[in-house]
Amino acid sequence: MTSTESGLHVVLGAGPAGTTLAAELARRGHPVRLVDRSGTGEAVEGVQRRRGDVGTPEGAREAMAGAAVVYHCVNVAYHLQVDVMPRVQRAVLSAAEAVGARLVVLDTLYPYGETHGEVMTERTPWRATSGKGRMRAELDTGYLEAHRAGRVRVALGRSADFTGPRVLNSSLGGAVFPGALTGGDVLAFGDIDLPHSYSDIRDVAAGLAVLGEHPAGDGRVWHLPADRARTTREVHRMIEERAGRPLKVVVLDEPRPFGPFDKTLMDAYAEMFYQHTEPQIMDSAAFQEAFDVRPTPLGDTLDATLDWYRALLDRGSQFQAAQP
Repeated sequence: MTSTESGLHVVLGAGPAGTTLAAELARRGHPVRLVDRSGTGEAVEGVQRRRGDVGTPEGAREAMAGAAVVYHCVNVAYHLQVDVMPRVQRAVLSAAEAVGARLVVLDTLYPYGETHGEVMTERTPWRATSGKGRMRAELDTGYLEAHRAGRVRVALGRSADFTGPRVLNSSLGGAVFPGALTGGDVLAFGDIDLPHSYSDIRDVAAGLAVLGEHPAGDGRVWHLPADRARTTREVHRMIEERAGRPLKVVVLDEPRPFGPFDKTLMDAYAEMFYQHTEPQIMDSAAFQEAFDVRPTPLGDTLDATLDWYRALLDRGSQFQAAQP
């Protein structure tokens, strides 16, 4: 597929995905605006930060003014998602249509629901039964319908669980790496002998940037590049080798409050806990073939992540993982 997109690229949401994406787009030579509710945070070279509320049509239009491509990386706390995310979608779609921008949406595997170990491809049926899974499926249906109706050109990029630099709030994030480096608890969920796909946040960002640069990829769901799935136990062994110490692993076999994961979060996450009691295997071969890209090997991802957490700990930063 040939790259043709130019002009202002606007990233909505300044979490680890949005911030890493903004940096990737700037590295590729695009003018970039990064918008979130505060307008403050990590300074990213070549990126203009702006404060904005994209939960309203007016705020979303202001955030997107002048955009050629918009990347929707907004997310909210687990217990708020079902109520808030549909409102954000309506505002973002309306604004993208008004300004004439293409829309690239960062998506999850939730619409597939329980797969009982089936490898997830873009052809896997959407069978979600959880509230958040059904909500995500409804949102994705709305995005694709808007594209088919000619309102907005849309591409959806689905990711497995995040890991990598900047990632705190993940099952392979702030509940794992600090303990691995300091000898503290390392938290794991469910059956750690099941294979589980993880997406390097840098591959997520690069994949979204590719979709933003290639309009020929519009109108469908893509699985963003991810290395082959490993069991959580295997990932732990890889971390032990790199950290130079055995991990003190605490396994939660059911959703309950523990450490940084409080009752509000775990109650909201309970319906998604199936992701840790059955294999979670995402296949990204279609994207890799279409755009001639390959995922970062997991060992390299772990090396970079441990380096990032070492620097974070060396600075004495205070952080708290808020959601898996």
